[in-house]
Amino acid sequence: MRTLFHHPLCPFSRKVRLFLAEKNLEFSLHLEPVWQKRPEFLDLNPAGKVPVLVDHGVIVSDSVAICEYLDEAYNNTSLIGETIIERAESRRLSARIDESFYDNVIVKIVYEKLFKRYFEKKHPDSAEIRSGVTALHDYLGYITWLIDRRYWLAGERLSLADITAAAHLSTLDYLSHIPWEDYPEIKEWYCRLKSRPSFRPLLLDQMPGVHPPKHYWDLDF
Repeated sequence: MRTLFHHPLCPFSRKVRLFLAEKNLEFSLHLEPVWQKRPEFLDLNPAGKVPVLVDHGVIVSDSVAICEYLDEAYNNTSLIGETIIERAESRRLSARIDESFYDNVIVKIVYEKLFKRYFEKKHPDSAEIRSGVTALHDYLGYITWLIDRRYWLAGERLSLADITAAAHLSTLDYLSHIPWEDYPEIKEWYCRLKSRPSFRPLLLDQMPGVHPPKHYWDLDF
């Protein structure tokens, strides 16, 4: 049995869900309320963070470790890269998104507008949100630069880099924070990903009281 402990709008959880689906691996989802600090969950991951994968008794936490584990354990198709150059580039881009993009954009927009408001019952910091929006445009410019030169972000094949970027951008899109009309190249790339069977379950995710824009569900918006 394979179970993923996750939160629907956690980009790291979404990354692993996409990775599992692209590897054609069956799994069940367990929505984990990390703020409750359940002892049973802390036994799986003392850090108390999602995602955590339990794969037939093997426990792996952290999205990077989970994806590396899955790519090696189930090596029918490598999503990290077939060559050493592909692997280096997909890991480089994925790390930049997971670290820099997350800190400068996701935390300042998604955390402020969603998690801070609904789970901590605090008012969002508008200055932080503005800072996140400014940083978002810088990163979208870089992603556009990559797409102008490659079919997928790390090369000619779908890789961990695309999965990671799409997972993070999808959380922003849920909050209607992607100016798609200003970035047509990214929109075309995102539509390709969004139309894949692996992506469709993410579009069904809902947060009580927070509704995504209509285009969020559209495969060709």
